[in-house]
Amino acid sequence: MLIHLPHVVRRHLSSLRMLLVFTVITGLAYPLAVTGIAQLAFAHRANGSLIEEHGRPVASALLGQNFALPKRNPADAGEQLRPDPRWFQPRPSAADAGKGAGPYDPLASGASNLGPTNQVLVKEVAARRAAVAAFDGVTPESVPADALTASGSGLDPDISPAYAEEQANRVARARGLSPRRVRRLVAAHEQGRSLGFLGSPHVNVTELNHALAALH
Repeated sequence: MLIHLPHVVRRHLSSLRMLLVFTVITGLAYPLAVTGIAQLAFAHRANGSLIEEHGRPVASALLGQNFALPKRNPADAGEQLRPDPRWFQPRPSAADAGKGAGPYDPLASGASNLGPTNQVLVKEVAARRAAVAAFDGVTPESVPADALTASGSGLDPDISPAYAEEQANRVARARGLSPRRVRRLVAAHEQGRSLGFLGSPHVNVTELNHALAALH
């Protein structure tokens, strides 16, 4: 025996059926398919491009991080981090939540939002130029632009080949390595433009320092 439901009820039932169908398709089937393909074809990237050491994840190649000396007073949240001369340094970062974590804090990703004529930024760039030149033992005029300005995310792990080359002598001295050997390592980690024409050549500092740690 057929039950003739009111028109309004039939419309609601049709809507409910469509909701269930699309929930299964877009909420279950599609995510499972995409996840399965990603794990089969691009497992390393799908899992965060993790860098492992002794079988334990220590970093992600997608994120920059601090390579600094230990704090003199770990309890002092206001103490400025000092760059460690034994490591290649990333570009500056505006991602600092101000809670002692320092720059490259993923919870504070973002830019400084200071324009090129802002006097605060102008002074910061001048101070960074002098500090980087003294730290790397080069002239202020030779310091590349990416050593002076932060990225839009504050988490960019890439620097220019010029900035990596500038740091090679300092890293070699601090580690007692041959500058030629360190430069070969930099050259091995230099990446070209995406698809051959997008972006600029770059060096991933996180990956470079991980490889540097393996040198004896």
